[in-house]
Amino acid sequence: QVQLVESGGGLVQPGGSLRLSCAASRSIFNSYTMGWYRQAPGKERRLVAQIISGGSTNYADSVKGRFTISGDNAKNTVYLQMNSLKPEDTAVYFCNARHQILGYDYWGQGTQVTVSS
Repeated sequence: QVQLVESGGGLVQPGGSLRLSCAASRSIFNSYTMGWYRQAPGKERRLVAQIISGGSTNYADSVKGRFTISGDNAKNTVYLQMNSLKPEDTAVYFCNARHQILGYDYWGQGTQVTVSS
């Protein structure tokens, strides 16, 4: 079992920044792809960014150039730095860990991000 705990959400004005953190209960980065997903009211949960062991990353087109995913192996923590935030970034953001071979998922409880003036 893996527990994922997100933090760092909140209310921010358009153009502002937030950094989300996802702390895993044990060392998993070598075996799992770590990702951030988001779900806006009435919409499907969608991938925002992923980081794979070895450091390669991919991003949704809507956040490229504004968001950066990174990991700290020593802290078992993944971050999502979000800059130039827009109202359409408002959603609940979920941390995900997906086993690279077996494909099963663990999810965090979610953290709310609201971008509004």
